[in-house]
Amino acid sequence: MAREEENMQDKENKENKETDTTINGQVDQPGRQFYIPSQIVDEFGEKGRDHLNKRFRAQFLLALTAGSFMTFGAVFSILLAVGIESKGLYHLLSGIGFASGYAMVFISGSVLFTEINVLLPSYLFNKGGLMKRTIYKFWASAYVGNILGAFLVGILIQLSASLSPSFYNELSMYLDHKMKFMEDGVLGWFEILISGILANWLIGMAAFLTTAARDITGKFLGTMLPVILFVAGNFQHSAANMGYFSMGILSTDKYQWYEYIFFNLVPASIGNLIGGGILVSLLFSYAYKEDIQTSLGRTNG
Repeated sequence: MAREEENMQDKENKENKETDTTINGQVDQPGRQFYIPSQIVDEFGEKGRDHLNKRFRAQFLLALTAGSFMTFGAVFSILLAVGIESKGLYHLLSGIGFASGYAMVFISGSVLFTEINVLLPSYLFNKGGLMKRTIYKFWASAYVGNILGAFLVGILIQLSASLSPSFYNELSMYLDHKMKFMEDGVLGWFEILISGILANWLIGMAAFLTTAARDITGKFLGTMLPVILFVAGNFQHSAANMGYFSMGILSTDKYQWYEYIFFNLVPASIGNLIGGGILVSLLFSYAYKEDIQTSLGRTNG
């Protein structure tokens, strides 16, 4: 394994040093400043493995932290959008606000359900279909931890009495936007599922771009672009909705807690699994199978 990692490092160093030269032999082109796709898939698998190797207590605490960041992101997205009349600027500011929550998740290494929908499948696909009960236990604990973390921060924010009435008026509009699918009954349930596929496809690409970047600025930008898009498109992202719904449960009785869960979070979560696991993890793992260099990829031969 050490030999394989050494070979991968040598290859990367060679790629970074490859440049065009002038006639005098002087360097004319700088080295590459980002990871290539096969290296990103490697990194996904290794991150998935690292999460699984943590003790359950650490996994659950990191899931609580990630859920907390989702509520902070939801609150910031609303605060930035209050009073904005222009739709384009409204969506842009709202997306930037929510991207702050994702940036905290990605950079802190917290465990977000919709991110591990990409990381764990990358690990599974590149280990030849390894299936263990601990994997599903981790998946479930991440989901529950995200919900509890989001709700905990919602409670603290309510107790702080920091937010103005205009915030709650805007929050009500956000909730209506998220729950509008209830009007379509069974069809609405499947619409949310499809919307969830699109949402986690974009979040998977946010993880992809963030992993590709080698500096903190690149990681912020990589996070921001797909998040702004899914927020503007109202694509149903279960972890993001946990942040909005935690505030909604505590501030309004317009919707009941079970409506948030069964008429939004459940179908959105199913869609998120499909979008992250298939359209990002499986797609890129298969496309770059021959290029994957780490022990994760080589096990698959």
